[in-house]
Amino acid sequence: MGFLAWIILGLIVGAIVKAVMPGRVGGGWVTSLVLGVVGAIVGGWIGSLLFGKGDLAFFDLGTWILAIIGGLVVAGVYGAITGRSDRTTRAP
Repeated sequence: MGFLAWIILGLIVGAIVKAVMPGRVGGGWVTSLVLGVVGAIVGGWIGSLLFGKGDLAFFDLGTWILAIIGGLVVAGVYGAITGRSDRTTRAP
């Protein structure tokens, strides 16, 4: 699957991540879509390393699961990083 297909898949995954983690991902829809793209690419890369599949199909269930898991992980890390910085800048 090409890089452009991972971007398209990532946009869809970003919308899924926003629906699954609505309060934990700050920044709105654009941030969620970007995190979805990054998560899909990271999930696909890790999946290709773990399972040895260099060419994953767009309509394969495993590809979607890897992309969604990657999106959730990236969104969780982003939420943890931005959550800490928000707490330190807030006035008591």
